Amino acid sequence: MKKIAPFLSFFLFSLVCFSQTIPQEYRPQYHYTAPKNWVNDPNGLVYLDGEYHLFYQYNPFGNVWGHMSWGHAVSKDLNRWETLPVALPEFDNPDGTQTMIFSGCAVIDSLNTSGFFEKGFTKGMVAVFTSHIEGKAQHQSIAYSADKGRTWKRYDKNPVLDLGMKDFRDPNVIWYPEKQVWIMTVVKPLEYTAQFYESKDLKTWSLLSEFGKQGDMTKIWECPSLTKVPVEGSNESKWVLMISSGHRQKNYLAMQYFVGDFDGKTFTPQKQNEILYVDEGKDFYAAIPFSNLPKSHTKPIMIGWINDWEYAREIPTGDTWRGGFSVAREFSLKKTAEGFRLVQQPVAQLKSAQKEAFRIKNKVIDGVYNLPFKGEVFDLEVELRPHRAKVVTLNVFQSQGEATVIRYDVATQELSLDRTKSGQVNFHPRFSSVERVKVPLKEGKLSLRLLADKSILELFVQNGEQALTEWVFPIQHEGEISLTSEGGKANISALSIHTIR
Repeated sequence: MKKIAPFLSFFLFSLVCFSQTIPQEYRPQYHYTAPKNWVNDPNGLVYLDGEYHLFYQYNPFGNVWGHMSWGHAVSKDLNRWETLPVALPEFDNPDGTQTMIFSGCAVIDSLNTSGFFEKGFTKGMVAVFTSHIEGKAQHQSIAYSADKGRTWKRYDKNPVLDLGMKDFRDPNVIWYPEKQVWIMTVVKPLEYTAQFYESKDLKTWSLLSEFGKQGDMTKIWECPSLTKVPVEGSNESKWVLMISSGHRQKNYLAMQYFVGDFDGKTFTPQKQNEILYVDEGKDFYAAIPFSNLPKSHTKPIMIGWINDWEYAREIPTGDTWRGGFSVAREFSLKKTAEGFRLVQQPVAQLKSAQKEAFRIKNKVIDGVYNLPFKGEVFDLEVELRPHRAKVVTLNVFQSQGEATVIRYDVATQELSLDRTKSGQVNFHPRFSSVERVKVPLKEGKLSLRLLADKSILELFVQNGEQALTEWVFPIQHEGEISLTSEGGKANISALSIHTIR
């Protein structure tokens, strides 16, 4: 044994060094991911003194779910993020159990309604979260920070809202100026019910009303939010209730939304003839809006978790990190013949980190057109006129026998995103998929904007009237892009590609 011990030590040292130098081929460049370990839901999105805060579900000890705590990152421009130390860690209880810090929100208590801060202090941050004791209880608790979220103190009389349930979670709190109260939206996930509470001090909560048992009930309800949203082209606003739940395709996850009115007590949805989904992809979940945005933001902004619980633990991102977040999206409502519909776009700040790489206008394609650009990190915008073509496709992350295919069928007005041949697809039987959504042409045109980032695709269709977000894991990394027309000629009215720092 003495003879082989030095060799074994050298082998183990080499193995460790080699594992640390393996390129993280799927690590996004401009979508935030934690430097290491597991992440899921964004929590406590809040703005204060020039900083946007992203708190999030985080396992400090590994790249699988567990030991839920709040990770923390900040940004000055919603584009470049700095990771800070864990904000709210899991903690031990006197009875030997542990309390995990599940999802929630953060608000700025500028009026010191809670009494946690010194008189006249207007920058107190309060986190409202689900305190989770595995197998025993979920209740709502609070913590507060006087130094912009860097250090926290838990309220010594937690929990502040306890129904004695094992499943009762994900509080989202807004300030309701008409009544000078805080409004909490929280869910009973197994009962497909959202509840609304009010409080004057963030400590004592009174039930106002309930909403539920409608829309998508194929999966439990989670991560609700109630937001006042402007209607495009008018001075009108409506209330949007977003709830993470099931997907159009069975057993996957997505987010649904309801548009309606809120009078400070009751949310009343407008009649809708279909279930409305925030994102038609498989990998956009648990998004919540930012709190306390400055007036320069005329629309609310949200960030979502990019993953799906069907395969979240198995995505092939290696041993270092797992899971990530969308770019910040601003959203509004558009009035249509069918009712109000959500419109989403990446925030304008994303453009500040871009450099133009390629641009063309008024190009006819008949068959295959290979773009003179290769890459896996870019922002592509294209406006197409199918003309005589029956089908047009945009192929990205393309190599020999491998591509992610965005296809538009003119006759059926169906847009699909096909990742069945996108690269690594066999790591889980539920990953390989095709998403489909109805997309009418507008004045004969199809508008697409695709944010591509190593392994993340965020697709915005017809100026944000539809969105599809997906993981893909290309193997060969040649990064070719092509456009094709089938059955006739099509016209590229305009196409641009920007690289992103």
